[in-house]
Amino acid sequence: MNTTRRVFLGATAWTGGISALHGWLNVNWSELRNGLRSRDQLQTLIVGGLPVTCNLTLPIACEARNLESTTRANFDYKRYNGWPEIKESLISGRINAAYMLAPLVMDLVSKEVPVKIISLGHRSGAVIMVRTDSSNRKFQDLAGKRIAIPSRFATDFLFLRKMLAKEGMSDKDVRIVEMAPPDMPAALYAKAVEAYCVGEPFGAAAQRAGYAIPLRMTRDEWPNYMCCVLTARQELIDQNPALLQDLVNYVQGAGHWLDAERVHRTRAAGIAADRKYFNQDRAIIQYVMDNPTDRVTYGDLRMIREEFDDMMQLSLQAKTLTRPIAFERYIDDRFVKAAKPAHIAL
Repeated sequence: MNTTRRVFLGATAWTGGISALHGWLNVNWSELRNGLRSRDQLQTLIVGGLPVTCNLTLPIACEARNLESTTRANFDYKRYNGWPEIKESLISGRINAAYMLAPLVMDLVSKEVPVKIISLGHRSGAVIMVRTDSSNRKFQDLAGKRIAIPSRFATDFLFLRKMLAKEGMSDKDVRIVEMAPPDMPAALYAKAVEAYCVGEPFGAAAQRAGYAIPLRMTRDEWPNYMCCVLTARQELIDQNPALLQDLVNYVQGAGHWLDAERVHRTRAAGIAADRKYFNQDRAIIQYVMDNPTDRVTYGDLRMIREEFDDMMQLSLQAKTLTRPIAFERYIDDRFVKAAKPAHIAL
């Protein structure tokens, strides 16, 4: 083969390869932006979440929806281990929906990130844990000591501040460290922190193991507490509201189902423990469901403006927000108002 022909064929192959790569990139960039992918000619909405029982309605909604043999879209749970990672995925558009920290959504909206809360995911479900063998039995005992929180934008942090204030203290009286929730039980065991405030099951994991006890629980101190909220990017809200309505219907249905019977919570523990969801010890999730049964609740997923206003005021006092955000800028409650909770057949 002469040199000219080899150059021509090589250039043709290179050009064809670039063309194919360009097409692949275009298709997959579109899929990444929309958080949707094709599966057996069905769209699949990818929804991010942390492996915390405050997010339990999400795997139940996914499992129930995907077991149905219909032509509607499936829901896929994408597990994250920390709030910074899930936040960046939502900002960049790698996913278009996620369970997020409510104060963090407020902060993102204040920075012009186009997202809105479209449903609650739970009530209660946070604990402040201390070592069983320590003398820390009231907050004064924790003065000057390290307390771990998931994020300063977490409602857990607001809960901690409320509890400190009840005993005449503030967050300046303790040493706050931010830590991914899965790392907290081990940090307490190793005495790297003296306490931690977190959503379940990461309190129950240490309690069940015998080396930690709850210092405070939201079920006792703040029963209408809400932390993880279903959040969607505005482009998905605008382009496919029917898909989001379907998701909200299943989340609301999952909440009713979880609180309806104890046997449902046992089934939920088995589902959430699976590798494709939380990838956790089923017994620990079951411990959360049973000790006590209202440690986390899911039946009341109403979006009440006054509760969000209170949370915003607490966030402003904590200086995690620098200015108030109008309710309508970060909430789209029409999906909850129009919700028809799905029948959960698990």
